[in-house]
Amino acid sequence: MHFVYKTQNVCSTSIEMDINDGVVTNVHFTGGCNGNLKCIPLLIDGMKADDIAKKISGVTCGNNTTSCGDQLAHAVLAAKQAELSANT
Repeated sequence: MHFVYKTQNVCSTSIEMDINDGVVTNVHFTGGCNGNLKCIPLLIDGMKADDIAKKISGVTCGNNTTSCGDQLAHAVLAAKQAELSANT
């Protein structure tokens, strides 16, 4: 299932991904810090949404209370929930 998440309070504007049985692949950030946001998808490709969220939830950027990584944690959990809803 393809999922798009609109980020809040970070430089990136959205995160797109595919999720299948809770496993996240093909993550793409729109906007944000180019190098970092190219690396993150490579590191998490094929991981379970829950494992991703556990590792990066709560990470902040500068004085912000969130970061692109933290927004990714929110995104993968939202994608997981959407997938579960679609399959019921």
